[in-house]
Amino acid sequence: MARPVKLTRNALLSTKLPAWRSRFLLGLVAVAFVALGLRAFWLQALSNDYLQRQGAVRYERTLEIPANRGKIVDRTGTMLASSLPAKAVWADPDDVVASPEKRMQLARLLGMEPRELERKLAEEKNYVYLRRQVEADVAQKVAELKIPGIHLRDERKRHYPEGETVAHIVGFTNVEDVGQEGFELSQQLRLAGKPGSRRVIKDNLGRVIEQVGSGTEPQAGEDLALSIDTRIQFLAFNALRDTVREHRAKAGAAVVVDVKTGEVLALANWPTYNPNNRQQLTGAQLRNRAITDTFEPGSTMKAFSVAMALEAGKVRPQSVIDTSPGKLTIGTATIGDAHRYGPLTVEQVLQKSSNVGTVKMALQLPPQKMWEGFTSLGFGQPPHIGFPGAVAGRVRPHKTWKPIEQATMSYGHGISVSLLQMARAYTVFARDGELIALTMLRSDSPAIGVPVFRPETATSVRKMLEMAAGPQGTAPLAQIPGYRVGGKTGTAHKNENGVYQNRYVASFVGLAPVSAPRVVVAVMIDEPSAGKYYGGQVAAPLFARIAGESLRAMRVPPDAPFNSVIVPAEPVRESL
Repeated sequence: MARPVKLTRNALLSTKLPAWRSRFLLGLVAVAFVALGLRAFWLQALSNDYLQRQGAVRYERTLEIPANRGKIVDRTGTMLASSLPAKAVWADPDDVVASPEKRMQLARLLGMEPRELERKLAEEKNYVYLRRQVEADVAQKVAELKIPGIHLRDERKRHYPEGETVAHIVGFTNVEDVGQEGFELSQQLRLAGKPGSRRVIKDNLGRVIEQVGSGTEPQAGEDLALSIDTRIQFLAFNALRDTVREHRAKAGAAVVVDVKTGEVLALANWPTYNPNNRQQLTGAQLRNRAITDTFEPGSTMKAFSVAMALEAGKVRPQSVIDTSPGKLTIGTATIGDAHRYGPLTVEQVLQKSSNVGTVKMALQLPPQKMWEGFTSLGFGQPPHIGFPGAVAGRVRPHKTWKPIEQATMSYGHGISVSLLQMARAYTVFARDGELIALTMLRSDSPAIGVPVFRPETATSVRKMLEMAAGPQGTAPLAQIPGYRVGGKTGTAHKNENGVYQNRYVASFVGLAPVSAPRVVVAVMIDEPSAGKYYGGQVAAPLFARIAGESLRAMRVPPDAPFNSVIVPAEPVRESL
């Protein structure tokens, strides 16, 4: 019979633990409880604000409410730039679950290559833009795919109804609605307004579930009314485009100015671009040549040289200047005329565009006096028109002038100007000696002029400009049926790296109607290459088309019979 086993004799149970161990463990438990209590007190009593901030970071968001960008309109209220509703398509790559077929459909809708879409969805971010400024109908099709992780966000897209016609004036914005060119850039602060904001609570899926506080309302941008008349702009743009193509030129520009208000009614450039579709945009298309490019104006400067000589009392309109034998040597350089004219009156010097006659008048003036005349006309100074990139041109200090340099500047070589500067300078002849400031913003009040020449000087030169645009002048092709016109041709070799090339800039600056001038029109054609390159052959007909259509659009009364135009078989060539 087996013996009963006493459990108390088990070796494990009979082992006695040291008393200090139990007390040590009890102490550890007590310390842990004290630490937890202190931590709880710290978090709930002393760090409450910090914890609330940390919690807000995790579930609260500040959403920016974009302001509506101001509209840009022309002087009659025609829309030139406005903002339309659009969508931004974005993704949280970690949440995107889509079959290859749906990914292919999404890429096709967004106009993306499948590899580009896959690259974006592989980024280690929780917010990736797939496409900005998506049209509403395309965004709706994206939403109908119901791909988890693909989201839409409201935004605005800039639209330009007049397209390439006014591209260089209005400019464009980027996807962030920030101006990049033209008035969109120069008037960014005025057009953009101020965005608003609101504080919201989002869930773990990014959905807004509650708004916190009242937030701030966005302030819409101001609307901008330009001086441009889209009717005249359209006419000038088409005429310029046709002329550049006809003469196979590199580029061209045209400016139309209202001499009563100083408003720029049209400013056209070619080549141009479509601001609604800028995928193939190049630097040459972006250049606003009428404002940012300079060129040697050639014989269009002769009107100012004659005016300065008249103003100084060195000559009178009927004074006779002997241009024989058609050449003039200054130092080692020789200046020549296109023809041997012999004795010419001052009026005929401008009418025939004689270099020799112009230089003989200019050299009677002290260099400082001539320099002051140029600067008083705005040359060498940037025009203040509130537009980006307006250049000053170049007029060197008179102290460095040599006689040959003063001579060549009198007929437009060795000096550089922009087309806008030339248009402004010619307002002195349209405004009886007053120079006015130009503006590209709509103005409801007459321009205030600054006297540069005496009224009788300006009137005399205006008569000479009419002769220059007449049958015996260099620009009979500038005549307009029903209107008396005056103006001056310019043909200049292009100067590259200090060397004159066998490439030309043809220009014409004129005013109409002569009896009561209303517009000044300046045109420039860069490198015509179809066989004709003189200003009277290339630029004068462009002036006639733009000025005539502008006057009719403005309903300016005719001041001459409609059968008064007389064009000879071959215009008088100007001297280069």
